[in-house]
Amino acid sequence: MEDLTTEKGFKKNIIDKFQNEDTWINLGEGLLKIFIIMAIANIIIRIGKVAIHNVFKLRNLSPLNKSERREETLAKLLDNTLTYVVYFIAIMMVLSVLGIDVKALIAGAGVVGLAVGFGAQSLVKDVISGFFIIFEDQFSVGDHIRVAEYEGNVEAIGLRTTRIKSWTGEVHILPNGSITQVTNFSLNNSIAIIDIAISYGEDIEKAQKIIEDALIKMPSQYEALVATPTLLGIQTMGPTEVVLRVTAETLPMQHAGIARMIRKDIKVILDNHGIKVPSPKYIMYPDGQK
Repeated sequence: MEDLTTEKGFKKNIIDKFQNEDTWINLGEGLLKIFIIMAIANIIIRIGKVAIHNVFKLRNLSPLNKSERREETLAKLLDNTLTYVVYFIAIMMVLSVLGIDVKALIAGAGVVGLAVGFGAQSLVKDVISGFFIIFEDQFSVGDHIRVAEYEGNVEAIGLRTTRIKSWTGEVHILPNGSITQVTNFSLNNSIAIIDIAISYGEDIEKAQKIIEDALIKMPSQYEALVATPTLLGIQTMGPTEVVLRVTAETLPMQHAGIARMIRKDIKVILDNHGIKVPSPKYIMYPDGQK
């Protein structure tokens, strides 16, 4: 009987509360505050993102700018950071409007975060290292890099890991905290080195003139060439040949392909002019004779 009375009293209190005008006024004020908080948060995020991208647009116009990809990567990182921070503050304000003790919640979260931090030191190290990799422009997506024994193109950069794909297809996923030394092959132009062997019996001066005339035409044939290749002269003199060296400045990581093309073109041109490369010579002795 007492339980029934208590249940009826509880239901009556709920009904009276919803029939009270103050309840609906307070509810409306709370919803309005939440709406205003979220609206202001969205406006701040939009304005912040526009400001961030405008700053990087100005940097892209500067002659000191190195790579648009790095600027885009850093801009996205700052966009995400701004979004997380603003929404975290907005959620805390919403919880405060709902009557939840935010201070106690933050204090509890701090204790939990401290406990987790002791057990996730490597994770924190990876995240911090990832931030500085992006912030310091060490490398970006698409760059060709070498980290310890791993070498390849960067497929993705995160705050925790970096993914590198080697030219044979293997994908290496490296924690950012383990990346202590990086060799980036994509920051500057590459140099192709081509050695051309000419027989001793050939006219070296004529061969050099033919090669130089051919090199002048190559920038119009190959877009990867930054400048006209240069014939440096005689590099070495072997037992059967004189070796001429050609160098060519190319776009980053294009030197291997350009070297093959230049080597083929020079070989064809020398053959057309009757200039021969050295052929190996063998001396055979009958058995027992030297």
